[in-house]
Amino acid sequence: MAAADRLPHANLLLSAPGTGGLPAALAIANLLLCENRQGEGGDTACGSCRACRKTKGYVHPDFHFAFPTVGSKMTSDPFLPQWREALQERPYLEANDWLQRIGAENKQGNITREACANIIKKLNLKIFEGRYKIMLIWLPEYLGNEGNRLLKMIEEPPENTVFFLVAERSELILNTILSRCQLTKLSPPTDEEIVAGLGQVGIDPAAAAAAARLADGNFNVARALADGDSVNHGERFLAWMRVCFQGSAAKLTDWTDDFAKLGRENQKHFLRYALHFWREFLLLSVTDNAAGRVRLPENELASARKMLPLVSHEQLADISEILSECMEHVERNANPRILFLDAGIRLHQIFRQPRPAVGTGSA
Repeated sequence: MAAADRLPHANLLLSAPGTGGLPAALAIANLLLCENRQGEGGDTACGSCRACRKTKGYVHPDFHFAFPTVGSKMTSDPFLPQWREALQERPYLEANDWLQRIGAENKQGNITREACANIIKKLNLKIFEGRYKIMLIWLPEYLGNEGNRLLKMIEEPPENTVFFLVAERSELILNTILSRCQLTKLSPPTDEEIVAGLGQVGIDPAAAAAAARLADGNFNVARALADGDSVNHGERFLAWMRVCFQGSAAKLTDWTDDFAKLGRENQKHFLRYALHFWREFLLLSVTDNAAGRVRLPENELASARKMLPLVSHEQLADISEILSECMEHVERNANPRILFLDAGIRLHQIFRQPRPAVGTGSA
């Protein structure tokens, strides 16, 4: 539709965090503004014309952005340098990454009344040098009720004006906005596509495969995992489970002290791995890895098989709940020593509960 200049004036791109909504919107906007389209039917931006060079740097005068910021009367404009830098580094950006980049800490992000007024002001200007005037609103969920201020502009924009609303949770967007947009849902990339994408930025294939297994379709997470020092947390996780099962206070304290030295991002990646392991463990308990569907390396798969007689479905649900709580608290800057020592004690209590096992095997 963009190649044929038949794109609707209001488009909502819905995708899971870290998947493809923002890169897709950027690519389509680039195609709309390109002065020398290539390919069959003009469906590929040339990448070298004046407009493409400006779009690549996110400085095209007809390409405008609005995104969550912090502050009661803040607009997006003061944060444009950080925004351009973030898009250059990580186009699969997530909300928490962005808010931490601009120093939000524990403050809530929002798109304010003043930001909405700024959007309307920019779109009432004449087109400077392209065929279109484009407004990309990233995460319109942060508009809240202020989105009502944009209804008339979204429904009846000036000529050759195109909206891209890039969202992750449509249920948080006003129905009056949703009804005015054409919805496009984007599926997350497969593990193979993530590995290929990581390979394009120079990531080792083995590290890329390990990161893809943990990312669950989130390319942003996969990139962060592959760039980090601890892509595979399997050994550390299994050591924690052994300590929790044994219940030695000294060993649990030592493990927790060592783990607390990791940075917050590595702690989050560790918890992602832990949840991934238990999801695959559940699949193993049901299918016994029929058709090789369990996504665990051989050594971790062997450990999972040994654990089958020891962990029941009810215990598994309780374990997953504890790990999810830990993830939430880590994101809120909880003290890791207190958090993970408490989690280890609770896991020990769960492991010692007499419950029927989910599968059979030799411990």
